[in-house]
Amino acid sequence: MTGAVVVLCLAVTLIHLALVFLHVAPANAISRQYAKQVEAWVFPVFEQNWRLFAPDPESVNRQISVRTMRTDPDGTVRVSGWFDLSGVDRAALAHNPFPSHTTQNMLRRAWSSYLETLGSDDQPRSERGVIIQQYLRNIAVDRVAEHRGEPFDSVQLRVVTVPVGPPGATGSGRTAAPTPVETRHLPWWEVAPRDAH
Repeated sequence: MTGAVVVLCLAVTLIHLALVFLHVAPANAISRQYAKQVEAWVFPVFEQNWRLFAPDPESVNRQISVRTMRTDPDGTVRVSGWFDLSGVDRAALAHNPFPSHTTQNMLRRAWSSYLETLGSDDQPRSERGVIIQQYLRNIAVDRVAEHRGEPFDSVQLRVVTVPVGPPGATGSGRTAAPTPVETRHLPWWEVAPRDAH
């Protein structure tokens, strides 16, 4: 039994390494032939990029919030208040000398990927877009279920984007012009009953 588990773990590790290698390697016949399988394995959890070596600092601050909706058996619709998902991440980072990559980047990277694959109309244009949409929804569902014990049928995200402007005062003592704030409401996403509890 132990030998079979070791062989299985070794096989999964080798397959994982091969698929990640095909993802980061220059395009070739094998990576083009198996592109669908490679993307299905790599995105969104094992995505590789060069941002560690050439970081792209954020030029905006985003507050991502979620609210839930529940329809009672008598037809009454209950909508919760907004729950600040970004605030939970900031609180987890505030007093942690060794924050995890997940705490720092999961929600932020999910939103960045959402913008890249879905655009402004919230309609996925590819299989990756569908996966990213489900990934963002699952993050919101898991986090709101962890912090609120109430059942719900749907979730909606709100993203408030504030550009990072220049310092508040210039050398002449004048304050900088206020930066515009963009608020975006995503559509309501239904949640399977098992996800809501």
